[in-house]
Amino acid sequence: MKSVKITVVRKIEHNDLIEKYENPIEHACTVVEGQTFISENGQKPNNLCDEAWKSMREFVEILANGGGNFFDGWMKNPNSAMISCNDGFRPVTFLIETI
Repeated sequence: MKSVKITVVRKIEHNDLIEKYENPIEHACTVVEGQTFISENGQKPNNLCDEAWKSMREFVEILANGGGNFFDGWMKNPNSAMISCNDGFRPVTFLIETI
């Protein structure tokens, strides 16, 4: 199995949507742009948000097992994928790639 690096490439906060729709929460997303995580054997890295992991798990597992080339050439690097978490208020975009 291959190791997979997960890099936070963008974090956006939609303050207008938060103000209009979200109840106050204490523990909003704490990742920062440039932060990296390493998945070994297709497993969730420590300290990676469970919800973010749910959005990328299948891609990480495929890359860890030597697969890739998602959607017939979607990414310039066929051993990578660009995935966003499912938080509509604070979406985070991750680059996942084999290393």
